[in-house]
Amino acid sequence: MNVHATPQLTGAEASLVDAFGHRLADLPGDAAVAMKRDAAIERIKAGLPTRRVEAWHYTDLRRLLAKVPAFDPAAAVGRLEPLIAGSTVLSLANGVAVDKAPRTEGIAARRLNESLIDGSFASALDLQGPDDAVGALNAAFVADGWLVEIADGVALPAPLELQNIQAGGQSHVRLPVSVGAGAKATIVERQTGSGDGLVSSVSSVVVGDGAEVTWLIVQEQPETATHLGQFHATIGKDARLTLFVMNAGGRLVRQELYIRTTGEGAEFTLRGVNLLGGDTHTDLTMVLDHAVPHTASTEVVRNVVTGKAHGVFQGRINVHQVAQKTDAKMACNTLLLSDDAEFSAKPELEIFADDVACGHGATVTEIEKSYLFYLMSRGIDEKTARGLLVKAFVAEVIEDLRDEAIVEALEARLDGWFAAHG
Repeated sequence: MNVHATPQLTGAEASLVDAFGHRLADLPGDAAVAMKRDAAIERIKAGLPTRRVEAWHYTDLRRLLAKVPAFDPAAAVGRLEPLIAGSTVLSLANGVAVDKAPRTEGIAARRLNESLIDGSFASALDLQGPDDAVGALNAAFVADGWLVEIADGVALPAPLELQNIQAGGQSHVRLPVSVGAGAKATIVERQTGSGDGLVSSVSSVVVGDGAEVTWLIVQEQPETATHLGQFHATIGKDARLTLFVMNAGGRLVRQELYIRTTGEGAEFTLRGVNLLGGDTHTDLTMVLDHAVPHTASTEVVRNVVTGKAHGVFQGRINVHQVAQKTDAKMACNTLLLSDDAEFSAKPELEIFADDVACGHGATVTEIEKSYLFYLMSRGIDEKTARGLLVKAFVAEVIEDLRDEAIVEALEARLDGWFAAHG
């Protein structure tokens, strides 16, 4: 006879299970949604992932998530100016959509809460990746978000900014977006707040045939907060998705990216910047599926690590057997600014097709002393000189976005981070 012992819940796991029991009756959704929530909390009861799970080898969530704050939906949230002036803003405060969607030609937006109540958007809880602790946590507790549809052929005249702001406590949101065929859009996802909150956010985009989308994820949580994020994308025929990710905050951060090409001629570009300081842990994990022939992708991630911070990049590219003529390239480059800083890089390629051009690489280095000496010999103080070298290391990735307003906004975030951590 085999006896299977039920694992003892950690303090964080027990807090999540207790919170679910207290909040279930107040969460929106019909019976089908309630069943999905029950399945999600059972996933949490089975235990948060440890380093024994390959996808979590460098981020032992069960150990690192030491405590879970209580829900505090009434906590005051300040107004957040858009990253790029003139953007259309859809905001969430402590997990709840703020006001009604502004009227904007070509965009249909409504609160996810309203769709969950009648069950018509129960599929919003179906976006799950492998070993999906983040998706399960979010599915159990999510109560609101924004559901956005951009019509065929529409070219948005200004960026659409999706703001998720927390003021301590817990915040769980979803941001599903669909972009119609031939449409063009720039979407900014802002993740920020104050206090020691626990945030889970699942965003997704369906890029229609021939559409062009630039999506920016700017995560600037305080260094006492935990941020668990997912981004899902499917890219249609002859469509282009450019994804930029900047992590510049958070005590414990896990940002997952799941990308799939579904139409020939699809192109995916990832540019990532991880700015890590203090005693923090940030994990950027990507799984990219080239699932059809004649698709292309490039991924470049730059990391700046100082203090006692620990960073992780896991990048996995799967080239399916049918995906002939795939062109995929990935690079991860890290700059360590202190002796106590650490970064773990794990690029992976799994190729089943035989007519492809694929490659990956990773580098780790320190600031070149001769460069620093050159600048200081011209009368520049050491901190300013280090800042110039760090900015040059990162700016190359930012400038790939080729939009002056976006580049200026992101470089301002970089300058602010270095002023605090350089």
